Amino acid sequence: MPCPQLISSLKTTSHNALIPGMEAFTKLTAIAAPLNLANVDTDMIIPKQFLRTIKRTGLGVNLFNDMRYEENGNEIADFVLNHAAYRKAQILVGGENFGCGSSREHAPWALLDFGIRCIIAPSFADIFYNNCFKNGILPVALPQEQVDTLMTMATAGKEISIDLAAQKIESFSFEIDAFRKDCLLNGLDDIGLTLEKSDAIAAYEKKNKNERPWL
Repeated sequence: MPCPQLISSLKTTSHNALIPGMEAFTKLTAIAAPLNLANVDTDMIIPKQFLRTIKRTGLGVNLFNDMRYEENGNEIADFVLNHAAYRKAQILVGGENFGCGSSREHAPWALLDFGIRCIIAPSFADIFYNNCFKNGILPVALPQEQVDTLMTMATAGKEISIDLAAQKIESFSFEIDAFRKDCLLNGLDDIGLTLEKSDAIAAYEKKNKNERPWL
């Protein structure tokens, strides 16, 4: 159980570069980048050489690094995120089993730092899927035919609209765990959830100190 000093520390540091506050997700209408590949793993999303940092910021420039840049650092012209239309994409439409591979949380950090707030795919790797929610990214699994429709829209450069409260992407409905939905709508990561209980935690610690001062 966190002590009051820890609660105070979290309040102080929850918006710095190490532990940024999570931005709420409600509605989004934005350009979507089409990445029509199955089994996009976390090493493709953010290669292992960029895992030395514990900050959540600064990784966007290396998102899909080996697919996005040549060895000399020049951009690979035909990679989707290097196209002018998708440089500021906030939605990514991908293939099945998105986010497979190692469990590195740097993968959603890199996506979010680039600007991606929602990933749409037929299926996701479980750990990556869970990590997305913890970092303010909405991962949505839809049937392949619906993903194909959105992929076509993305390829054509059309914006895609998402309404989390209504659980709609364009005309398609999607399922989401009620707790995860509430956290996204209110911008609550694990730290935010703890801070919601800060008064109760402080009261418990005060009572515990009075009743068991030897601890």
